[in-house]
Amino acid sequence: MYQIFKYALLILLLTSNLIFSQEITLFEQFNGHYDYLAFGNTLNPSENNIVRDFCDVLPESQADLLMPSNTNIVAAYLFWAGSGEGDLEVSLNDTSILADNTYTVDFNDSGFGTLSYFSCYANITDLITSTGDGTYNLSNLDISETLIDNPGYCANRTNFAGWCVYVIYEDDLLPLNQVNLFQGLEIINRNVTEKIILLDNVNVLDNEGAKIGFLAWEGDANLNYGESLLINNNIISSPPLNPANNAFNGTNTFTNSNMFYNGDVDVYNIQDNIDIGDTSVEIKLTTGDYDANGNFQADLIIINNIITVLNSQLPDATAEINNIYLECANRQITIDYTIFNINSTDVLPANVPIAIYADNELIGNTLTLTELAIGASENGQITVSIPESLPDYVSISIAVDDTGNGFGVVTELNELNNDASQDIQLLTIPTLPLESIKSCDEGYNTAFFDLIKSLDQIDSNGQPFSFFETLDDLDSDFNEIINPSHYQNTSVPQTVYLKVENEPCYDIYYFNLVVENCPPHVPQVFTPNNDGYNDWFNIQGLYNIFEEHKLLIYNRYGTLIFEGDNNNPWTGKANRGFNNTNKIVPTGTYFYVLNLNEHNYKVLTGWVYLNK
Repeated sequence: MYQIFKYALLILLLTSNLIFSQEITLFEQFNGHYDYLAFGNTLNPSENNIVRDFCDVLPESQADLLMPSNTNIVAAYLFWAGSGEGDLEVSLNDTSILADNTYTVDFNDSGFGTLSYFSCYANITDLITSTGDGTYNLSNLDISETLIDNPGYCANRTNFAGWCVYVIYEDDLLPLNQVNLFQGLEIINRNVTEKIILLDNVNVLDNEGAKIGFLAWEGDANLNYGESLLINNNIISSPPLNPANNAFNGTNTFTNSNMFYNGDVDVYNIQDNIDIGDTSVEIKLTTGDYDANGNFQADLIIINNIITVLNSQLPDATAEINNIYLECANRQITIDYTIFNINSTDVLPANVPIAIYADNELIGNTLTLTELAIGASENGQITVSIPESLPDYVSISIAVDDTGNGFGVVTELNELNNDASQDIQLLTIPTLPLESIKSCDEGYNTAFFDLIKSLDQIDSNGQPFSFFETLDDLDSDFNEIINPSHYQNTSVPQTVYLKVENEPCYDIYYFNLVVENCPPHVPQVFTPNNDGYNDWFNIQGLYNIFEEHKLLIYNRYGTLIFEGDNNNPWTGKANRGFNNTNKIVPTGTYFYVLNLNEHNYKVLTGWVYLNK
């Protein structure tokens, strides 16, 4: 992606260990027919000067807001600052305002030790919008205890307090601008006399009307030793209000006042200091020089914020993941997403590339479908597969204006907000073993099984369940076993799969069906009289189960009269000995010897009564 409007303020100068500050960085960005104004006032009764004639601040001060006609307020921020570590609550038009954040800087004075200064800000958009034009009064900014406890502030003339409101507004008659508000708290003084702030990767499309504004504190008009403000190494000024050698001198550009004591609300036109095509703007602040007596003098200047207004007609594509749909036991996911062109000053064209990543690995590509006007968006959906090489827990990212290698095709206002991410856990389903279910062979290695008994081995919590003969059937919910309580196996061995619902997915278990040869049951009587009932020596659990068995029948004299096997059951006729007449033998008691020919069973012997 083109790195076009990545605003990161870099402080290139190594600061002294005597200074503590918070770097000024991008706070808010506004794109559209926007501009800004500022109003506020000091609480110093006059400028701090060499005679040290006061050591207090006013209890309140006023300033007027007059919005240009036909404008809409977009945002408003109140800044207040002073000596000390901070007063976090003030009043504006008798409305209590609590600080959203507080910045502090420390200055190590050679005579008075460490002196702290603070700045607070609060979003007051609702208050300014509802109140509108008129006089605003700030009160309850109290630093009196700080000045009393540490005489160093007044002794070195850095006792101050003041306030300022920034108002960003929309006017359809304005060009499409990008307004960038940077804030923090940084300091220059006799210890550190120079500071360079670099607004990097600026894309200046049109320099007409370009301007830069500053909110600074504590600068003194009478201390103009080596004081300068440079843009791209060119000294800027707006005399007579802000001469080239005294930029921070208690002035307010918006009111043309030089009585904003120990504060500065200044705006400079910089269209002659930047060029179309510039990709950076360098700001340089200096203070400090020797007076006529050879003594080094320097002003103490605290920079609170910087604001730029640049004509910049560009789209700004951003992405949002709305939902990611997962399927059980499937590495395919479906992503619902939205592409926006909200924070922009131009149309986003159609067919902008979109890349999908899983743990930074490219897994899919698509395109935007329509041209997106300023403030517009479109929804999309894409189905992608997570590679087997990646874990089940992955981070999914969608990046707009990305061809799949981190680069795009559209120049944007902000190239750092193109992607969105969401962590997911794939719905993998472990297949867990259960103990086998056993049942007696009913012939030819088949048996009937009660599959529901498998539930005794798990905690199903009453969830719905179903049984399947294959995993494929289970995954597709096809060919469910209809009567699991009376199921006959179809093969030996056979595995059965159990599916138990467990939101948002389900659990899979498997177990084997074991067909056992159970001990046969030998009847004690049979009646071979051809009445169709009990006509043969029907040993239950023998035939087609113990297929290698041998059956011997003896009469009461111990004579072998019959020898049979799996294919030749005894129907009461003799096939051995002198009675081998293929006729039913006489009624009486006969003795059997049954060799099952299986190592788990001994030879069975007993008697049976044959009754014709």
